[in-house]
Amino acid sequence: MARDVQITFDCADPAGMAAFWAEALGYRLQGPPGNFETWEQALDAMGVPPENRNDASAVVDPDGAGPRLFFQRVPEPKQVKNRVHLDVRAAPGLTGDERMAALEAEAQRLTAHGATRLDRHEPAPPMGAGHLVMADPEGNEFCLD
Repeated sequence: MARDVQITFDCADPAGMAAFWAEALGYRLQGPPGNFETWEQALDAMGVPPENRNDASAVVDPDGAGPRLFFQRVPEPKQVKNRVHLDVRAAPGLTGDERMAALEAEAQRLTAHGATRLDRHEPAPPMGAGHLVMADPEGNEFCLD
């Protein structure tokens, strides 16, 4: 039986991370629950104090195909390299110089939104198509593939 998957990020700034990953993936912020028009209305009704209003955030695929990304505030900073990372498929079907140019363009777009470029891996036949290693605004590694 297939299961739905949610990817959870521990972070310092859930709202900021949600905004970054929504931009990176073409996702949108998850809307408020029930009949609330805004998150502020929902959080007021739930009695969430102002200092806890950035404890969590989530983004969803507007087409409903991709997994939900959930961001939860934790007190400690990231300390070591990720053991799991996301590959953002930014150049599907492209090869060689055309592929790497598309990846470079996406890297430039995402650095304008707070990402950091870490490394470039050139295409290495027969298996390696080339990719870029990036980090999100809180240092979580991901690849532009």
